[in-house]
Amino acid sequence: MDIRTSFATQVYAQARPATQPASNVAGPAGALGGFAQALGSFADTLKAGEATASSAMTGGADPHALVEALAASELAVETAVTLRDKVVEAYQEILRMPV
Repeated sequence: MDIRTSFATQVYAQARPATQPASNVAGPAGALGGFAQALGSFADTLKAGEATASSAMTGGADPHALVEALAASELAVETAVTLRDKVVEAYQEILRMPV
């Protein structure tokens, strides 16, 4: 058996498949990572608001903390709705472009 064939087989077996995404991708896919991070932050804000609201109903949190949590949740939802509206507007603008 030729040593070069054995080496090529080992390298091929250890190579990352083409369908598997690279973990350190920069550029557009890296921007999607930022979007996923913002989406996670949005979900964390809503969870914290829900936890504070349920804690306030059982008497575990003061009203000031409840108001702060509700304000943060409201801001997060308004930001998400504004972002959604901008994406829909951009999509409609693309649809109006002549082909």
